[in-house]
Amino acid sequence: MRLQDKVAVVTGAGTGIGQAIALAFAEAGAAVVVDYVGSASVSEDTIKKISAIGGKSLAVDADISRPDDVNELIHKTVSVFGKLDLFVNNAGIEKKIAFVDYPLDQWQKIMAVNLTGPFLCSQAAARQMIRQGKGGRIINISSIHEDLPMPTNAPYCASKGGLRMLMRTIAVELAPHQITVNNIGPGAIYTPIDRDVESEAKLNDQILAEIPIGRWGKPEEVAQLAVYLASDEAAYVTGSTHFIDGGMLRNAGRL
Repeated sequence: MRLQDKVAVVTGAGTGIGQAIALAFAEAGAAVVVDYVGSASVSEDTIKKISAIGGKSLAVDADISRPDDVNELIHKTVSVFGKLDLFVNNAGIEKKIAFVDYPLDQWQKIMAVNLTGPFLCSQAAARQMIRQGKGGRIINISSIHEDLPMPTNAPYCASKGGLRMLMRTIAVELAPHQITVNNIGPGAIYTPIDRDVESEAKLNDQILAEIPIGRWGKPEEVAQLAVYLASDEAAYVTGSTHFIDGGMLRNAGRL
């Protein structure tokens, strides 16, 4: 298996893309730490699905915007599984409000989770990987909106643009330690959160019209790209965003 005997942390792994990545990593042979915030019930479905395929997992309640929580997340991972090989910064939030009306506290919350969180997690993960001396992988789940504007979503877009330059910069710094750093930039990926969009025929048609392949993406497709970037086959791949959007970024605004 491609990730046999690897140890991975996936933030925000309770649902959606994060859950799909956690399951794919487990199927590929990795032990997976499922990060969540709040009630333990958030992680239960992911943990059960990993157990059902015979995988190893651990659920940890950690707010990635808090340094102490992040350090404890790394500590628990190493205490239970002995090391850390892979870290996926997946947790993210957004809230759509007109720019001129955007509350400062909402801006700060989104930046704390979407950008400060990956900074803290990548820093803590890199320190552990450097101590181990065997390299590692850091993968950020970004968005096509690190490049593509989205009106009413300025903080989210700004956080993803910042994540792009964070990735590019630390990829260069960490390369001598054989730690690769890459972004995955999903486009329209269907998760349960999008049921309301899919149910609105007009809005759904507008989205599909911008996607050359003509359909929503699947979390499992994003997860398989993450497996590749986490694997030994991707040891020479670092410092780039890998878009998975059905061509949406290249087509947006054309119609």
